[in-house]
Amino acid sequence: KKVARRQERVKKAKKLAPRPLNKLHPVVRCATNKYNMKVRAGRGFTLDELAGAGIAKKAAPGIGIAVDYRRKNRNEEGYNANVQRLKLYKSKLVVFPRNNTM
Repeated sequence: KKVARRQERVKKAKKLAPRPLNKLHPVVRCATNKYNMKVRAGRGFTLDELAGAGIAKKAAPGIGIAVDYRRKNRNEEGYNANVQRLKLYKSKLVVFPRNNTM
């Protein structure tokens, strides 16, 4: 089973070739006192983070960026880290046209 699942993942990655397999998620800190020194992947970027990186909120899901409308930025450090993450992603992003009419 383990080998079969791995082969399916490889096949899917080849089929989606230049596109990423997963959406881009923000880096967030865990909630409670015990774990708040750890960082993990969050649900999605805030609207402020998207605006800071110059990405429209409606366009974000189309280019593989997860968006969370409910999340708020509570400190400047996390906000800046996620904006940098978005800018880096945007600089490496190559968008192919959907209907190639050449």
